[in-house]
Amino acid sequence: MKKRLRKKGIQLLKGMEAIERQELSVSIMDNLFQTSMWKRADVIGTTIPQEHELDTTILIHKAWEEGKKIAVPKCYPERNELLFYTLTSFEQLEIVFYGLKEPKVELTKECSKEAIDLMIVPGLLFDYSGYRIGYGGGYYDRYLSDFPNTTVALAANAQVTENLPFETFDIPVDHLVTEKGKLY
Repeated sequence: MKKRLRKKGIQLLKGMEAIERQELSVSIMDNLFQTSMWKRADVIGTTIPQEHELDTTILIHKAWEEGKKIAVPKCYPERNELLFYTLTSFEQLEIVFYGLKEPKVELTKECSKEAIDLMIVPGLLFDYSGYRIGYGGGYYDRYLSDFPNTTVALAANAQVTENLPFETFDIPVDHLVTEKGKLY
């Protein structure tokens, strides 16, 4: 079931025209910027987008403009672990497996979970209870199992459905923001 939903989510994102994805990204990020969780956060965790994903570079630039810090993940597949590193420039990124952009460890500083005030949690599909279908590696569920601060997902309304299947180890997000605003 999750595999089928994952495929549906990827097709949905890849089926969007670049201009539509960019317009949605701007609208969703603008809605995020209006929230108290954004305004209160000093350190924000987020991914660097792949071509078919919402453009989180918008929020990265806005955070830097506002004097906030950005932390981005690096995957350690041999340990099934994610660690976040503070990013001050896109020059500190490298392309790794699957074309993902991750921080160069030698040019960045590790950022603890406790230091990240607001975590932008990626995903393909989301429901109204905070559950999501991600890419299937389980990295975020493991990372978020003891994450002490606020989590939010950013999604196009088309990525939101009533209910998604979930397992006991799946960690729901606290909030969801779409082009229609903050849904919860």
